[in-house]
Amino acid sequence: MEKTFTLAELKQFNGQNGQPAYVAVKGTVYDVTEVSAWQGGKHHGVTAGTDATAAIAHAPHGESVLGKLKVVGKLAD
Repeated sequence: MEKTFTLAELKQFNGQNGQPAYVAVKGTVYDVTEVSAWQGGKHHGVTAGTDATAAIAHAPHGESVLGKLKVVGKLAD
């Protein structure tokens, strides 16, 4: 069964202090822990544990990178 994250729960997965790094895009939560560009829970000013939908819209790679990531759940409405 897929886990549903509230924004408060997602915030805990910020890639800091040994925590996994998760980001949400368009309601889907992705694990970016093993992505070297997300080391330390940050990537080009975006912090893990947040809804990165707006940020990815402006990223040069767009949503093309999402297919390579592990889906860990969805973001609660």
